[in-house]
Formats: sequence, C-alpha cells, structure tokens
Amino acid sequence: MAGTLGDPMRLSVLVFNVEYGGTPATDKAIRRADADVVGVLESYNRLPVIAKNTGYRYYNVSLQLLSRYPIYEPSGADGLYALIEVRPGYVIPFFNEHLDYVAWGPRALRHGASIASVIRSENEVRTHALARPMKAMGELRDEGYPVFLTGDFNEPSSLDYAKETVGTRDWVDRPVRWPVSEALFDLGFRDSYRQVHPDPLKTPGITHPRSHERIDYVYASGPARTRSSKIVGEKGGRDVSIAVSPWTSDHRAVLSTFDVRPAPMPPMVAVNARLGTVGDRMTVAYNAPTPGGSEIAIVRAGGDPDSPAIRLPAEGVRGTSGLDTSRLQAGRYEAVLVDQDGDRLDRISFLLRSRHPKPRISTDRNAYRPREPIRVKWAGGPANRWDWVAVYRASAANPQRDDYLVWAYTGGHASGTLPPSTNGSITLGAGAQGKPWPLPPGRYVVRYLLVDQYHSAAATRFSVRR
Repeated sequence: MAGTLGDPMRLSVLVFNVEYGGTPATDKAIRRADADVVGVLESYNRLPVIAKNTGYRYYNVSLQLLSRYPIYEPSGADGLYALIEVRPGYVIPFFNEHLDYVAWGPRALRHGASIASVIRSENEVRTHALARPMKAMGELRDEGYPVFLTGDFNEPSSLDYAKETVGTRDWVDRPVRWPVSEALFDLGFRDSYRQVHPDPLKTPGITHPRSHERIDYVYASGPARTRSSKIVGEKGGRDVSIAVSPWTSDHRAVLSTFDVRPAPMPPMVAVNARLGTVGDRMTVAYNAPTPGGSEIAIVRAGGDPDSPAIRLPAEGVRGTSGLDTSRLQAGRYEAVLVDQDGDRLDRISFLLRSRHPKPRISTDRNAYRPREPIRVKWAGGPANRWDWVAVYRASAANPQRDDYLVWAYTGGHASGTLPPSTNGSITLGAGAQGKPWPLPPGRYVVRYLLVDQYHSAAATRFSVRR
C-alpha cells in the first residue's frame, strides 16, 4: 500500500445467510439493517433481484456482495476478494466466505468423537478451504490495509467454547480451540460481535438457532475499530436487537459498525465482476501508477493488446470505463491497461459465461469395477459457486423426487471460498459425501446440479459391473 490512510469514517457491515436464495422477507431484513456493505450467503443467482429490492446500486454475484459503494475485483486478487471504494480513491479489501457444512464438528462431539479427531476433520474440511483467502488476507494486512471478512463458517468460535463455558454443553468437558477462529486470530482478525459482547454466557449471540451455535461472523483487522455489533433476527429471539417479522431464514444476521481508515487505491486495473454473463454492462476501473494511461485493451485471455477486441478510453490517472459485453462471445478475457507509449501497465482476467449455458458432463469410463473411483468431468458450466454433481440410480434419477447417492460440490470443500470455473473434474470414491460406497452393481445416472439445489443442467450414464 502506498500513501497515507484516509480520515476515519463510519462503516456498517452485515452478514446474512438468506437460505436458498432468500425471500421477500429476507430482502426486508436487509433493508431494515441498512448496512453499507452486505456479505450475503446462499443468495446464488438471485442476488441482482435482492439488490433491486433492497436499493443497493452495486453487487457482485460471484463474491455475493451488496454495497452502497463501488465494488471492484482488482488485478492481483485472483477472484478472492473485492476492493470497496468507500471514498473516491480510497478502498477497503472485503472477503465473503461460505464454508462447507459437511462433517459438522459440534454434531461429531455430541456423538462422542474426541476433540482431537474433530479438530483434524475441521482442518481438512474448513480451515484448509480458507488457505488461499487467508494467504491473501495476510498479505493485505502486512501492507497496512483495513481488511474485512464476513461469512457463514459452519464452525463455532473458540471464544464460545472457552474455559468459562465448560459445563454449559454436557458433551464438552474442556475448551475447544476451533481452528478457523484460531487461524483468523493468528492473522490479527477481531471477532466484532465478541469485542462488543465478550461474555458468551451472558450474550451467546446465537446465529443458527436450530443448532444453538454462533457460526456467522463479521471480522476485521488493521485500522478499523468496532463501535457496535447487533443480531438481526426474529421477534422475541434471544439477543436479537433488530427484529424483523416474518423471519424466514434458518440463520440470523449480524450487523457490526466500525470506524475505519480506508487505504489509498493501489495501482491497478479492475472489473466490477470477474464472472459475468454475455450482455452484461460491466465497469472497468483503473488507477495508473503514473500519469498518462491512454487506453484499456479488451483481449481474449493471452491475446495481444495491440489487436484488441474492444478499446476503452483511460483518461487521467484514475477513472472508469463502461464495457458492453454484448459485443463479445462467451469465454475468458483480459482487460489490459496500456500507457500512451504502448507499455502494458497491468492486466486482469474475467470470464463471460453464455446467457444460456449448456454444460456437458461425462465420466472417464462407461463401466466400472466395484470400488473403482468415478472421474466426472464437465465443460461449459454456468460457473456458479455450490454447483454439484450427484449419482442416482438409473431407475430413480429424477432429482425433484428421488434421492441422490454419492455426491460432491464441483469445487470440493472450497466451493464457497474460491472463484468458480466453467470447466473441471472431480473424483467420486471412498471420500465422497453420501452413500452407499462402494456403489453396488447396477446402472446409474450422474447429474450436474445447480447452486446447491435440484435443477439438473446435464446428465450422463454409467454402470458398475458385478
């Protein structure tokens, strides 16, 4: 980070898992909270509708963010975070993560698993999924940025399983150092709710009433001071400060307010979203390292900026240009900032998916031996976070009616933390979710299913021999 931090400003941040795309009732809750930036979970492709219904001018579907301020995915971020331009030329880095729910630690403890085995499982499923984002968070912290992180971590905090809480859960007889919270504390992050409400006995702040756990968080690091933190939820709920009726989500929301000193915008070229759909109107922003930037060249990934598909003006040191993607075909592109001498100052890639994607799915074989892993590949997918593949019996393969067997998210455990991809593969075997494994001899259908729900976009068949 170059330059002096900006003057302190008030910033309110909301985290809210709206549950399976949300409803008009969850939209009402977002409006009522009236935050500056919202980390939304499970908004899926309904986020543009949520933005319209709640009055947010800026949104990012891939990162699931709503904001009163411009959102940019900058060069160097690798699709892991956004820069929110909270003042002209001043930004805050913002991460929003949704960790996998499988192999849930509190349930394992209740069923008699040892703390050590639960910690190992948590590290495999959740902490490991945050490895790339946490590396980026640490680099930003070291450069002096105020860094914000919202998310549904599907894991409690060490602060809620501390020495003073032993005995409040009859299945835990000593403190539990939940590894995601420990890793974030090691990075210098502060749990805003526990800063304001440090006593977990007096104010548990439960965000997932069904499990009676606090698993939704607003974290901050660097030059940001927590002013308040409140639970948004159902009328009459314990610790709920902002009540909204009716309440339709299975999660409560957390609204935290900060005094933050934003950082100068770094030299960069950025897009408002690295994942778009052909026909979207995109925004390309730039902050040139020296005066005299002359244009932004839009090229196919790896293409020559001297022969761009589109040229955009880049007047002055800092500014934005609109990009009409209806002039482009689906595929991966780069925005390249070029100065008046033709030198390439910076570049960022972005992906345009088809308006009506037609994914293709295949297996590496048509027939498998018992216990043999099944390699599933897909291409031309819609690149949603939380797309998944699932195996059905051929005789019961209607996802709207029949039960799936073994399954996996297209991004594995990291689906809620890493940028999605239109193409990929995954192996279904002994480590896959669901059952039974091994699959008994018979005929099967494997489906590509959209955004953690049951709409099948592609399917193929295979068999298991006797």
